[in-house]
Amino acid sequence: MARGGRGRLLGLALGLLLALVLAPPALRAKPTVRKERVVRPDSELGERPPEDNQSFQYDHEAFLGKEDSKTFDQLTSEESKERLGKIVDRIDSDGDGFVTTEELKTWIKRVQKRYIYDNVAKVWKDYDRDKDDKISWEEYKQATYGYYLGNPTEFQDTSDHHTFKKMLPRDERRFKAADLDGDQTATREEFTAFLHPEEFEHMKEIVVLETLEDIDKNGDGFVDQDEYIADMFSHEESGPEPDWVLSEREQFNEFRDLNKDGKLDKDEIRHWILPQDYDHAQAEARHLVYESDKNKDEKLTKEEILDNWNMFVGSQATNYGEDLTKNHDEL
Repeated sequence: MARGGRGRLLGLALGLLLALVLAPPALRAKPTVRKERVVRPDSELGERPPEDNQSFQYDHEAFLGKEDSKTFDQLTSEESKERLGKIVDRIDSDGDGFVTTEELKTWIKRVQKRYIYDNVAKVWKDYDRDKDDKISWEEYKQATYGYYLGNPTEFQDTSDHHTFKKMLPRDERRFKAADLDGDQTATREEFTAFLHPEEFEHMKEIVVLETLEDIDKNGDGFVDQDEYIADMFSHEESGPEPDWVLSEREQFNEFRDLNKDGKLDKDEIRHWILPQDYDHAQAEARHLVYESDKNKDEKLTKEEILDNWNMFVGSQATNYGEDLTKNHDEL
């Protein structure tokens, strides 16, 4: 398994559980699953791979939103530049003809926030079965695990059975943490916290706990170096480890294992996956300005952005054809 791209915000994640494929289509809701973990420090923004279109994927997702970053594949370079120009006009909030790092940061934060709430809106009807604009734990449980609960014999002695048996109580624990008033029913805001716990302060202990449970294969309550590496790399062939794996081992020893006892406890895991001194949007905004600022005045003109259009939108982008016809007051 190859190394993932540059660090990114925790988000919804890596795919449906295999057992869900076996369920009837109406019951194939998505349980919570493991998150991408590492949010890398600002310094890594300068350690980029050779700048081809593939290496811009992270920039596209940050600038446009993860879901929206897919449709510019259908656009010509001229169409991409035209739409990017309209986006630049919206980012330049004071209308002075320049895009500052602060304006870019604000834009990126709004794009990411919109993605989260759009994601919840897309799945809401799958869970709100009685259409009362709330989702109870029972509704979520039946939508996600109903087929498994109703047909347990089909899953006996399979890895699917083990997976569901593990995920059901884990989802219930997370649901209770998100349900601030304890009424076993989630409002839209509470359900957003349930699906995207990394975005809510009161859910961050759950994020840390789930990360620990995912990586701690020997069940000792800690993450040792081998478990840390195994979470991101599977050594399927004989031979030496790739250089980036050796670098990650050094990262573990020098920066992750703060008390130098050879393993990560919950506090160290929190420091690793939820660093307090790291602002993802600001780091990405600084990076985009640095890479596009030809005259080095620490701000961007529309011309400078369009000259470097491939970094902002490239051949991947978004449904901005529709977006740009709207005011998007919610942004």
